Amino acid sequence: MTQINELQHRITAALDRLALGVARLEERAAQTASEEPAQPGIDPEEVARLQDALDEEKLANAQLEERVRKLHESHRQEIEALQAAAAPAPAAPTVDVAALDLDLQRLRQSNEMLRATNEELRTALAENVGEPHLINKAMLAELEGLRAARSVEASESRAIIASLTPLLEAAAESEEAN
Repeated sequence: MTQINELQHRITAALDRLALGVARLEERAAQTASEEPAQPGIDPEEVARLQDALDEEKLANAQLEERVRKLHESHRQEIEALQAAAAPAPAAPTVDVAALDLDLQRLRQSNEMLRATNEELRTALAENVGEPHLINKAMLAELEGLRAARSVEASESRAIIASLTPLLEAAAESEEAN
């Protein structure tokens, strides 16, 4: 029987400890339920004002993004128009470039002839021999050089005009479209 009393005493002690633990848990639950969560002092008017300011900033940001998009589109169109205007001209300027090349070769030849004639004339004058045919030859070479230079200038002008004409026409068309 002593064992039964001892077991009864142990069971009662365990039940007392359980009851004490349950009481503590209930006490803690009551305390946490009665305490309101700590919130900083939030002013509803301040929250509403800040929300309005945020909405205004979002609207301004959307407007700015739209402006940037339009500027990019406008810039892209201008670049495309400039690229179209700067497109290579038709084959006609190539003919002018070929003519220009021929005129430049003619100018080089006449300048070489003029140098050679002037050298002969200097040599003759240094020897005190006046040779009229050398003077005539030098004058003819100089005239040929002037003609070749004039021809080169005319060919360059034609090449420039041929290159600029399509660009000017495209610019005029673009201006008429605007």
